[in-house]
Amino acid sequence: MKAWRVHTNGEPRDVMRLEEITEPEPGPGELLVRVRAANINYPDALLCRGEYQIRPPLPFTPGVELCGEVLARGGDSGPEAGTRVLAQPVLPSGGFAERTVVRADSALPAPESLDDAEAAALHIGYQTGWFGLHRRARLQPGETLLVHAAAGGVGSAAVQLGKAAGATVIGVVGGTAKAETARSLGCDVVIDRRSDDIVASVKDATGGRGADVVYDPVGGDAYAKSVKCVAFEGRIVVVGFASGAVPTPGLNHALIKNYSILGLHWGLYATKEPAAIRSCHEELTKLADSGAIKPLVSERVGLEDAADAVQRVFDGVTTGRVTVLP
Repeated sequence: MKAWRVHTNGEPRDVMRLEEITEPEPGPGELLVRVRAANINYPDALLCRGEYQIRPPLPFTPGVELCGEVLARGGDSGPEAGTRVLAQPVLPSGGFAERTVVRADSALPAPESLDDAEAAALHIGYQTGWFGLHRRARLQPGETLLVHAAAGGVGSAAVQLGKAAGATVIGVVGGTAKAETARSLGCDVVIDRRSDDIVASVKDATGGRGADVVYDPVGGDAYAKSVKCVAFEGRIVVVGFASGAVPTPGLNHALIKNYSILGLHWGLYATKEPAAIRSCHEELTKLADSGAIKPLVSERVGLEDAADAVQRVFDGVTTGRVTVLP
């Protein structure tokens, strides 16, 4: 079977190689799946570069989430053959391959209302958004939500979830094309960081109050701007650092302005509270079935184009989700 493999760390476009390898065999508690769609995430590029918190042994196949069809079980538990599931592959056998293995206890039923590419994109990004907005920030109807990188994969999920929760959503993007994407996602106000003053624009849109909740997968300057326009008793959810710059919070500033800084590591719920992940998936499935959310899959590429697509996601030149269809 064909699979992308990384033998040495570096830029995805340089180090990912499409190879013929032996089909993996599911061990106890695992499932062998045919990959129907594998969504590209920012961590896939970090894995290639050797910069992610998890470092699988070389060589490995990237691809951290997928929609797949169960082919065989490595034990007596888990979905039966033929079932369409969402899952995270068991590294070093990632999702950018024709077939891979996943943990049976982590496999979730793919919503029937979504096609394979949309279903693959529903998992990590939307789970992160749901936990960030509802579990951590306790977003309320009528509040104002500020989303950085609103046209990207993670940001677009937060925009839709914010609108579904009854919030007024302000999206920050870079460039006119991404601004149009943010508007199409439902943003009530769109700020182009390349031409607009983020702080002044947020205060203007909120009558000087600021944003009640800030969703920040960017870090760096985005965080620096956020603390200047967060509302009294506002909450800043730190999701990631796509800018490459990890900010150092001024705790004296948080004290003076009376706002909260909330960290979110979604992956911890898999070990700390796995039942919450399934509960969240049920909520996301209901929202998808009702049409309240729908993953924005901007590109669907063949397996042979995966390396270039991972590079472009890392470079920040894509909108929505880019999904590999083996």
